[in-house]
Amino acid sequence: MAPHPAVAEIRRHVRAALEASEPSPVLVALSGGADSLALAAAVAFEAPKLGLPAIAVTVDHGLQPDSAAVASAAAAAAGALGLDARIVRVSVGGEGGPEAAARIARYAALRDTAGEVGARAVLLAHTLDDQAETVLLGLARGSGATSLAGMAPDRTEDGVRWMRPLLAVRRETTVAACRAQGLEPWHDPHNDDPRFTRVRVRRRILPLLEDELGPGVAEALARTAEQLREDAEAFAEMIEETIEDIVEHAEAGIAVSVAALAANPPALRHRIIRHVVASEFHVSLTRTQTLEVARLVTDWRGQGPIDLPGCRAARVGGRIEITAHADL
Repeated sequence: MAPHPAVAEIRRHVRAALEASEPSPVLVALSGGADSLALAAAVAFEAPKLGLPAIAVTVDHGLQPDSAAVASAAAAAAGALGLDARIVRVSVGGEGGPEAAARIARYAALRDTAGEVGARAVLLAHTLDDQAETVLLGLARGSGATSLAGMAPDRTEDGVRWMRPLLAVRRETTVAACRAQGLEPWHDPHNDDPRFTRVRVRRRILPLLEDELGPGVAEALARTAEQLREDAEAFAEMIEETIEDIVEHAEAGIAVSVAALAANPPALRHRIIRHVVASEFHVSLTRTQTLEVARLVTDWRGQGPIDLPGCRAARVGGRIEITAHADL
């Protein structure tokens, strides 16, 4: 008998991701919610066909009184699906607020577990709805095209391939897939807490946009993210090719040719400046800071050095020198 359409859709996306991964164990990040449970079920169905060992990893952040019981239930559900199941308990710090701190701890736990079992790929259950929310949050922050590009469906970092096979799948589809397979997802109470910005976007802003502008807003936001991500990837390639010719090392920092920067269009010039600073000093420049550095190229009136996070930029002859602060 043919599977339920929601189950078939999710399996199709998961199969494509697994076929693109290396022949090594794969991890599935499993919270127990509908999205990750539907993903785990699809991996349990598809991975054996490809001869890939699959391991479900549940990260217990310890942020709720019943977190241990929730983690145990998720691991039990994974085991019932035929997956090897692991629970990793972490301590959540305070960096960037509770949401950001939990995310940092979760990704670190997944990365460490991947290293322990020799997994090259970690599958995450973010959906199209998550992508739409991410784009709206980036738009509200005014943080530029990189933020509006949302979450990448496939990226490699620190030797781990992070894959999101459900980015084209609606959240309602994962719920339907769980129902069709008799799976009982856990509902995270944090997903109803309006103190969290993402919850307000999910519960209030996106539904309002759908009501006022018509259906299809989430899909449109996801398409926008995909197009901007393509643009960002193209810019990244251009930057890597350009930097080799225009950047050189300077004492306590790095220098960029003024003439070469001036010859590039503003979009590329600004990206080069941000990339150089991020690569050398591991900090991100705001739009205002980037424009101030660019003025040393395009609107030079003898202005002095510009203080930036962790460094300073100054025009010295025909170069923009970006160096560490003297007290660092």
